[in-house]
Amino acid sequence: MNGGPNSREPLTQMLSRKTQPASHELCPTDFQIHWLGRTEFGRALALQEDIVAKKREDASRSDELLLLEHEPVYTIGRTPDRSSLSATGRILRGELDSAHLPYPLFSINRGGQATYHGPGQLMGYPIIDLRRCGQDLHKYLRWLEQLLIDLLARYDIAAQRRESLTGVWVENRKIASIGVGVRHWITMHGFALNVCGDLSPFDHIVPCGINNVAITSMEKEMNKSFTVAEVAPTLEKLALDSISDLRIDHALSTVSAPCL
Repeated sequence: MNGGPNSREPLTQMLSRKTQPASHELCPTDFQIHWLGRTEFGRALALQEDIVAKKREDASRSDELLLLEHEPVYTIGRTPDRSSLSATGRILRGELDSAHLPYPLFSINRGGQATYHGPGQLMGYPIIDLRRCGQDLHKYLRWLEQLLIDLLARYDIAAQRRESLTGVWVENRKIASIGVGVRHWITMHGFALNVCGDLSPFDHIVPCGINNVAITSMEKEMNKSFTVAEVAPTLEKLALDSISDLRIDHALSTVSAPCL
């Protein structure tokens, strides 16, 4: 990435110089979608934090969706139970609970247990003001799931939800994970869709805290080659077409919302 670790250039400028929306002419003014390419997790997290802070200061700012791939990394949500960091599910404590992992671990402000992100996954980070969506987190999660189900249908992959398990599945195989954080009704984090590539890093953890879960990908299901860069524009168009399904008709409320 241009700038390097010692660059004084602000992160938002560093990213935006090379991250124009894949189909920017389609973007309505109140929902901007950006393709970031391969981006380190820490940099993408900082960018999300920056956008969330600016949206808190200015409620008229556009909602945004960041689409990208990550360098290999593990993440875990805000939970005292960190047993999912072990492939056996054995409860581990202290700094040693990530010592066996082959890639860095980030503890972040989303819900959920441990998961892996890396090359071959399409990451989506919607930064959306849910006050425009009825302050309905359940509706937002179902919107994310449907977005991914519709995307997979475009590639002849029949995916669905599973009762009480947030995410997207092909039969009993998990193909996409969802984990969100919400601050003052503004979302961050989002979804990870397995498009292609190596799935073996999932073997070091209990993915999403679900024992004996089978992890799959678009490539694995269809036995054909896909790339994240090829799939991202399809996701972008579906998101633009469906954002109105998430939002409510009345104007953005100015009433202060509690922190979630």
